Amino acid sequence: MSVSALVELSDAHVVHKARSGGLFTRDRVYALTGADLTIAAGETVGVVGESGCGKSTLAKVLVGVERPTSGTVSFKGRDLWAMAPAQRRAAVGGSTGMIFQDPSTALNHRLTVRQILRDPLDVHDRGSKQRREERVRELMGLVGLPRALADGLPGQLSGGQRQRVAIARALALEPDLVVADEPTSALDVSVRAQILNLLLDLKDRLGLALVFVSHDIQTVRRMSDRVITMYLGRIVEEAPAADVTDRARHPYTRALFSATPSLLGPIDPIALKGPVPSATRPPSGCPFRTRCWRADALCAEVMPGLATASTPGHSFRCHHPLTSSASEEDGFQPK
Repeated sequence: MSVSALVELSDAHVVHKARSGGLFTRDRVYALTGADLTIAAGETVGVVGESGCGKSTLAKVLVGVERPTSGTVSFKGRDLWAMAPAQRRAAVGGSTGMIFQDPSTALNHRLTVRQILRDPLDVHDRGSKQRREERVRELMGLVGLPRALADGLPGQLSGGQRQRVAIARALALEPDLVVADEPTSALDVSVRAQILNLLLDLKDRLGLALVFVSHDIQTVRRMSDRVITMYLGRIVEEAPAADVTDRARHPYTRALFSATPSLLGPIDPIALKGPVPSATRPPSGCPFRTRCWRADALCAEVMPGLATASTPGHSFRCHHPLTSSASEEDGFQPK
């Protein structure tokens, strides 16, 4: 594990059991498959993909909320799930924070803002009573909340204010890593940019490592140093953020980008055929091959190995990767 790495996943799998048609039968849901990922100190890693692709599962594994079925999670060089429970809670709880998708459900509506922000400090016994009150005031100032709201309840706040409270709570223990799981999808369009700018500002000011999970590849590209593309529980491409626009090698990454409107220039959308396959019965070979315009018999038989592009830090899993730009020679005719 790299000296600067905070978290490292090695061949991490998460398999759930879900009830199927019969009363006593259960299907296996492959939520995460063979994930290898390292998060370094101070970097922003974006995670993109359609709903149900495993983004939230990956986020939960990174912060120790969910234990992988197999594989390892190393936190600051130590095997997270080999630790005693008390050690794991102290190590992960004190060094990571998580911002959830919907602040209206992520906050306890019976607690005031002051109580919500004090709770992590109380649980981890950080500082004196006076110092905890000072820290609450610091956190409110950090995220731009007026002190007058300290005694307010979440139901009395706007959606943007509630998400600022959630961000402040995630920062309460001065974490090294913050995972933001779709942090703006439940907010009005008018406040999304404010929250995104706040996260970027806090990342730079506090030196945080940030994992930003979203289905919006354009936003992720602007927020991140590195972008991870997930499909049906697998990481299918990892690239520097600058490469996901016109140098993505995996067809799925290119399709995601083409489906998002751009102000910089028109892009012909790539229409994928058919729905995302079931995570209980993933396709043989490459998981994307049932919707890919480049798939052939090899794709149905063999899972692609990890290949590297010429750009450092750019890797992908595809038997027939795209060239550096979408074109007719790639075998796709835009509709």
